[in-house]
Amino acid sequence: MTDTATGPVATEIAARLTGALAPSKLEVINDSAKHRGHSGDDGSGESHFTVVIESAAFTGKSRLDRQRLVNRALGDLMIERVHAMAIRASAPGEA
Repeated sequence: MTDTATGPVATEIAARLTGALAPSKLEVINDSAKHRGHSGDDGSGESHFTVVIESAAFTGKSRLDRQRLVNRALGDLMIERVHAMAIRASAPGEA
């Protein structure tokens, strides 16, 4: 499993996704620097993320259902700490 989390929010995202979805691949990419001064930038340096996740939990699920699983796993982080998140979710063996 790949894990690129570095700050406390990114680390918490990785921990929650690992616990809920047992990913075979996980990248938590902090995109916040690209959004400095924009709406949603709270100054923490951890407000915008991209998550690339591969998990058997996504097998047979639609794109929307996969995003719902990720959002459910992240819970209150999506409301309190994260302004924006791009999710690229796949099942093992998908391109």
